[in-house]
Amino acid sequence: MIIAVDAAGGDYAPYEIVKGAIKAVHEYGVEVALVGKRSMLHVLVGKHLKQPGITVVDADQVIESDESPMKALRSKPNSSIVVGVNLVKEGKASAFVSAGNTGAVFGAALLNLGRLNDIERPAIACTIDFAATPVVLIDAGANADCRPNHLVQFARMGAIYSERVLLIKSPRVGLLSNGAEETKGNQLIQEAYPLLKDSGLNFIGNIEAQDILKVVADVVVTDGFTGNIVLKTIEGLSDNFLIFLRQVGHMFSSAYHLRARDLLHDIGLGSAAKKMDYREYGGACLLGVNGYVIKAHGRSRAGTIKNAIGLAKQVVDKNILQIIKGEDDE
Repeated sequence: MIIAVDAAGGDYAPYEIVKGAIKAVHEYGVEVALVGKRSMLHVLVGKHLKQPGITVVDADQVIESDESPMKALRSKPNSSIVVGVNLVKEGKASAFVSAGNTGAVFGAALLNLGRLNDIERPAIACTIDFAATPVVLIDAGANADCRPNHLVQFARMGAIYSERVLLIKSPRVGLLSNGAEETKGNQLIQEAYPLLKDSGLNFIGNIEAQDILKVVADVVVTDGFTGNIVLKTIEGLSDNFLIFLRQVGHMFSSAYHLRARDLLHDIGLGSAAKKMDYREYGGACLLGVNGYVIKAHGRSRAGTIKNAIGLAKQVVDKNILQIIKGEDDE
């Protein structure tokens, strides 16, 4: 299995991307094709090029995070994002991982890989794993404006992802609204509700935002505009919680002659800190395009990139694409 990795995308590219890719090769047994400027990558990868598992694919253009996605895709056909997606299209890679410009990654995937049949809008499936069991949030940012039938498609893809990747049997699907009653919500929610009720999914009705971290539902369905706001709010909560834990740890560590990390572990907060760090989960999966694309966080460091490559391997192994197509009934 070859995973193409955008070595030029993200705040800490290319150094952290390369480190994460090398870790993934050793831990997951995959091959990684690093996509970026060949001369720089050869220097960074160094001796690892002599070992099986790491190759370099040249892409001399970079789409920056603040560029207009569609304009950049047209003007930079040899960017790391376009070249990486095309490796998947051409069958030279099983999946593509990028921490780069989100709009460009999904634009390239949609334009070059195309949509699956019966999927009108691809959607971002993001895993929220702060509680006892993980929750899939879909759509987490691909579609700002949606129709009711789009939410049903999101729910189906999210349920498949939850069942096959997260191993949750008959996942509960909840529709994000401003109240649990069937009559609550805007026009989109009210029209989507009866469609989901008749979808054959394990639909439990409307859920509210505070229910997400309570794991009232295993799959939370919403439009991409709302989903992205929810995701960024949770990320902000996570960041502040981790800052608080570090402050507490440093405040008491000197008194107990322990490192802050060791103290947090001893008082039972070490695992909580790790679970609250959304960067631990690698990335989000774009479902509904004809190929596997994983979008990692823009602030991804080596550990996150390694995990994103691990997620890419997992969705390929689980045959998610064929299941959504309806070609695998296992």
